[in-house]
Amino acid sequence: MMLVLWSYQWVKQDASAVDVGWAVSLGCLSVFYAVIAPGAASRRILIAFLVGFWALRLAGYLLLDRIVHGDEDRRYRRLRARWDRVAHRNFFFFYQAQGLLAVVLSLPFLLICFNAAPQMHPLEIADVGLWLVAIIGESVADRQLASFRANPDNRGRTCRSGLWRYSRHPNYFFEWLIWCAYALMALPAPYGWAGLASPVIMLILLLKVTGVPPSEEQALASRGDDYRDYQQTTSVFLPWFPKRRST
Repeated sequence: MMLVLWSYQWVKQDASAVDVGWAVSLGCLSVFYAVIAPGAASRRILIAFLVGFWALRLAGYLLLDRIVHGDEDRRYRRLRARWDRVAHRNFFFFYQAQGLLAVVLSLPFLLICFNAAPQMHPLEIADVGLWLVAIIGESVADRQLASFRANPDNRGRTCRSGLWRYSRHPNYFFEWLIWCAYALMALPAPYGWAGLASPVIMLILLLKVTGVPPSEEQALASRGDDYRDYQQTTSVFLPWFPKRRST
């Protein structure tokens, strides 16, 4: 899949599709594990549905936001300019790394699908509720931001309404919460503790690598002082009440 998408970016000079492919690959892995693993059928069906639904929602959102209605993501444009003549070679390894990352992050799905216990553990039931809260929260955050951007009067301004009043990145927070739900759901399975690596890796990626840093850099470049004011008053990740502006 990543090889095909890498070929597509070579033709289109647009690497945004890698994010769509990453989400789809995780959905495909969950279904693959559900088909081949020997765990309880009800549990395999459940995880395939949860991850499949999440993957379709995220892939659909990214497809519309970054490919159908948008230009190449600024992160990839900067990489393309920095890599210059070796951009296609470096993007090849970047795409393959995304595929490998999907395999590593999918470990909780695999552990869940190998759990042969006939009865659902109370923790698994509670985690389905956590997943539902997280998927609704992420969807609401995405919709609120899309609605704000759709208004021409908001050009150059920062969204401070709804969930964005309490966190500068509520979509990332709820995305991380989804991965916490997957990992906790895997805990009752044999070696389920190994699945905790997924939310830890996802947290590092969101806070230090592909999430918050490039988003904040882009926001400061496009909105300047308005976003600096937003940084002073609003939590970066965990939703919390806004602080008073410093003098």
